[in-house]
Amino acid sequence: MKADLYSSSVVVFDRGLTGLSAVLRKAVAHATANNIPETDLLEARLHPTMFPLYRQAQVACDFARNTPGRALGEDVPPDATGTPTFRDLQALIVEAKRYLNGLLPAQFEGRDETPVTFPIGDQPATYPAAQYVLGFATQNFFFHFMTALCDPAPSWR
Repeated sequence: MKADLYSSSVVVFDRGLTGLSAVLRKAVAHATANNIPETDLLEARLHPTMFPLYRQAQVACDFARNTPGRALGEDVPPDATGTPTFRDLQALIVEAKRYLNGLLPAQFEGRDETPVTFPIGDQPATYPAAQYVLGFATQNFFFHFMTALCDPAPSWR
């Protein structure tokens, strides 16, 4: 059975980024209404050893835009870095969604077994595109997406 790489990546990530954008808007509204510095929310972590909210959102955006690109054999942009504002995160989401919305299902046809090499830490890994998309990248997207949504300040959701 062939995988539908377009629907399994582009469609899923686009919807996820829409949800992430909505939650980040709620965070800004909560910070404004309660006179909380935005940086307090952006720097919040579920656990001291985990990335803060802003980094979880950045990594989710990186997976959303880089996964389809890698599956298509394209060069991918460098991962997001720095300490952004909520406005910067929204711009990153818009950029990722713009890239996703420019992709077509036909571009993914016949790419299921195409090798995809990507970094895991300091080591490269290579999987067939379908395994990379379905068995690695979407799970990582959802981990960081959900971790961003589960910020330790639940009153703003």
